[in-house]
Amino acid sequence: MAALAAPAVAGALAYVNAKAAVGYDLFMAKSIAQGYVQSAYRERAQKLNLFCDLEYWAARADHADLPFLVYQGRTWTYAQLHDTVLRYGHWLRTELGIRPKQVVAMCYTTSDMFVVTWMALWSIGATPAFINYLLTGKGLAHCLRISTSEICLVEPSLASNLQEISADVAPMKILVVTPEVQQVAFSGPAVRYPDEDRKIDDKKDLSILIYTSGTTGFPKAAVVSWIKILRICIVTSNLLGLGKGHTQFTSMPFYHSTGSLVGVASTLFAGGTIAFSQGFSKHTFWSDVRATKANSIVYIGEALRYLLDAPPEHDAATGACLDKKHHVRTIYGAGLRADVWPRFKERFGIDTVIEFYGATEGVLGTWNISRNSFSEGAVARVGWLLRTLFFDRMTLIVRTDWATDTPVRDARGRCVRAALGETGELLLKVPADDIDAAFQGYYNNAQATRDKILRDVAVPGDAWFRTGDALRWERDGLLFFRDRLGDTFRWKGENVSTMEVGNVMGMHPCVAEANVYGVELPHHDGRAGCAATAFCGGGGAPSPAELASLAAHLRKALPRYAVPLFIRLVDGVGRAETTTGTHKQQKVALRKAGVNPVGEDGEEITLYWLRGDTYVPFGKEEWRRMQVGKVKL
Repeated sequence: MAALAAPAVAGALAYVNAKAAVGYDLFMAKSIAQGYVQSAYRERAQKLNLFCDLEYWAARADHADLPFLVYQGRTWTYAQLHDTVLRYGHWLRTELGIRPKQVVAMCYTTSDMFVVTWMALWSIGATPAFINYLLTGKGLAHCLRISTSEICLVEPSLASNLQEISADVAPMKILVVTPEVQQVAFSGPAVRYPDEDRKIDDKKDLSILIYTSGTTGFPKAAVVSWIKILRICIVTSNLLGLGKGHTQFTSMPFYHSTGSLVGVASTLFAGGTIAFSQGFSKHTFWSDVRATKANSIVYIGEALRYLLDAPPEHDAATGACLDKKHHVRTIYGAGLRADVWPRFKERFGIDTVIEFYGATEGVLGTWNISRNSFSEGAVARVGWLLRTLFFDRMTLIVRTDWATDTPVRDARGRCVRAALGETGELLLKVPADDIDAAFQGYYNNAQATRDKILRDVAVPGDAWFRTGDALRWERDGLLFFRDRLGDTFRWKGENVSTMEVGNVMGMHPCVAEANVYGVELPHHDGRAGCAATAFCGGGGAPSPAELASLAAHLRKALPRYAVPLFIRLVDGVGRAETTTGTHKQQKVALRKAGVNPVGEDGEEITLYWLRGDTYVPFGKEEWRRMQVGKVKL
């Protein structure tokens, strides 16, 4: 009887484990716990600065000559990078006078020199500010000013963008690091500065400034603490199995935390290899992956959709399909749509998807390790153990007033918990008497930092971090991301501030007023920019010359991803029926209407879309082609 009962018991236990996700929870809990334990040890040992890891791997005889960076056919070993970093760091200290804890802006495309500059600054105890190289004009000047940096290191290809705004950021010094300057810097002595120069007084201290779009209309500088970086590295390396013999590949920009922290820093921590390209191209992505023999990929969801839309590649000699001819088994990233998820795995032979959710300035992240169809599309999967011990205490999805993007409160003034399956804003608990312990906020921006904290949510006096994101819990412990709240939307993997775009549009002489918002498009990820615009001269239709002029103006003043793809002609956007009581432009109805040229009441809507160097009419035929997937933006 015992022999017969054993399989039944084993089967029952397996069912309970699968249903309650006990094994999954234990693995995740172990990874998260290791992050806290290891970071506590390194804090006591004064080894929070990841320059210590570069030094450690470069000093090991069995590791020094292993590859760390692979870029455009060049490989940097740990020893080579360490030596170059010491030389460059010494030059930065002696020639430019850069001091410990000094913030230094760096404007580089995704390249090996980005990493060299970053590590060189860390080696002398300085703090890099990662400037988004796509920014131009006032947005770029704003980011430089709020960094408080006295100098900006710039790669030659971006020099003209900086020179155009040099007067706006004076007396900041703009140093273009030409090949000649680089040669001089790299030919100097390799000097290791004392540990005292890299001393970290508090684990919450600033390690990097990484910029994010904000409600002010311009990017805010998020304080990335040493402890946050280390915990990201520990968890990422555990989940992906990073280390010797493992190569990650990414085409994500390094000014983003996904590329720099999940990609480069986590690989450095684990002693693995990071291969990368200067930018994303669906035409070269897989050839780069195959050439570098990558084992895992760091992604954003939009990029994977582009790869799925691309035609299969074939071997020129044999004609064999190359879709599955690679070494990648795991992909790790954010924003992968549920409809793309299974098709991408099947077509390209991917075993595991690890989808995460978090923000550069956020106070925690979530993960979903998915090897089957059960949790496709979710940003977190938790069983009863993690939910009881952590998520029920530290996270809360609250019912939201979508007209104002604010939490709904009950008669007692407390926020209302959203029901299972109901979408609401995700809040994350922080220590009410020591908020800085969890949320370091925005650099030199106390008001923006305060605005992210919500009080008296569940009980009097408590404090919660506002993610600004709408999510929902479903049955079986699955958490799904639904949308971004407020005046920010996401397009091409970038956050776009509607206020910033609206301000730029308003500077054009033919625009009377503009209301900018994001719209969902068929067969596209994120939201595309659309501007409900009243033109000067009585609100009539703009001329072709005005549309071309507007397009040129926007492209000069904004990053490519922020330029509105659609213009919706309106009589006026500041009327009472289109604004709130505080004169904030209403966007809810416009978002819902999207870019369908026929309104709900059958009236025709005048729309334009960006094609080439100008805006041209967008009508019923264009909308039909978009609906059937024949338009790619």
